[in-house]
Amino acid sequence: MKCPFCGHAETQVVETRVSEEQDFVRRRRQCAACEKRFTTYERSDVTFPVVVKKDGSRADFEPAKVRASMMLALRKRPVGIAQIDSAMSRIEQKLLSSGLREIDSTKVGELVMRELKRMDKVAYVRFASVYRSFEDVDEFRQLLKDI
Repeated sequence: MKCPFCGHAETQVVETRVSEEQDFVRRRRQCAACEKRFTTYERSDVTFPVVVKKDGSRADFEPAKVRASMMLALRKRPVGIAQIDSAMSRIEQKLLSSGLREIDSTKVGELVMRELKRMDKVAYVRFASVYRSFEDVDEFRQLLKDI
């Protein structure tokens, strides 16, 4: 790590601490040349696959959009934030572990529906009715029979 004060290439790690949330590491370093101390923060660099929308356009995966959709479906339902956080973690982990560089938006929607079905059937039906945009009542009836 290069010293921000003198530009010397060699620094020594003096102290290492993991954050309370364990999502980054804080390191105190000391320059071998000027002996000044500074702090660096280390966090993992993860890249989600790019989402390919139905019209063929591409957009970055935005966990906040997925969470907002889930929250809308779960509105006024007896589901805690901890459950939603766990579901989001599972969705993000599946996307990261897939190793794909691109993923269809329909696959992301299916992941969300699978999680909602586990948490709350009403929220699942709410999300599916908008997501799948049913053309007639029979398709909707079939969804209800499936659950």
